[in-house]
Amino acid sequence: MLSETLNNVNTYAPKSRMELIDYAFEHKKILIAVNAEKILHATNESRAIINRNLGYPDGIGAVWALHKKGHKSVVKIPGCELWLDVVKQHFKDKSFYLVGGKQEVIETTVNKLQSEFEGITICNYRNGYLKTDAEEIDLIADIVKLKPDVIFVAMGSPKQELLMERIQQHHKAVYQGLGGSFDVYTGNVKRAPYWWVKNNLEWAYRLVSQPSRIKRQIHLLRFIVNLHLNRY
Repeated sequence: MLSETLNNVNTYAPKSRMELIDYAFEHKKILIAVNAEKILHATNESRAIINRNLGYPDGIGAVWALHKKGHKSVVKIPGCELWLDVVKQHFKDKSFYLVGGKQEVIETTVNKLQSEFEGITICNYRNGYLKTDAEEIDLIADIVKLKPDVIFVAMGSPKQELLMERIQQHHKAVYQGLGGSFDVYTGNVKRAPYWWVKNNLEWAYRLVSQPSRIKRQIHLLRFIVNLHLNRY
């Protein structure tokens, strides 16, 4: 699968979700969402984290940048959908471990997955509040013992990526950082309606719904200007 550097952030250019998923399983990768904000505001630390792993185009800004680099067939793959694609494709033949969210959110997530995907193997799960080194050590030991094929971590960046890298040192698997995806899945956070998502206007819906986001959305405009000036 081809990749491109965008502001020195290595971003893969999958032609389909299945291509990305298959590549992640073949190489036991950590999947990290890349969007315009992460490209525009990349730091040495954030670049290094993404470049060590498998950055994919989660936002339309990253897709536009890849298109401009010549990858015309690349598709946008929202992380809040990708993890469920992984489940749909592999719930019958792979095992899963979930970390993240509040206790009631992770419990609801697990119950909903077990209801929607009959026979799914969820080795274990826990909330995202790791308060001590001992709790992290226990988590890693449990993962090493149970050997899940897929590990989802929903704790926000870069905390979730750094945790996944530490776990991966002890257990090779497919990992994906999910941010607030468990909240979206369980209905605690409302995602943009389908029309807005389909037309790549999810960012606009969030702005309409939360005008306070205007400062963040101005960065998207800066990104577009830089893109047209060939600065990536």
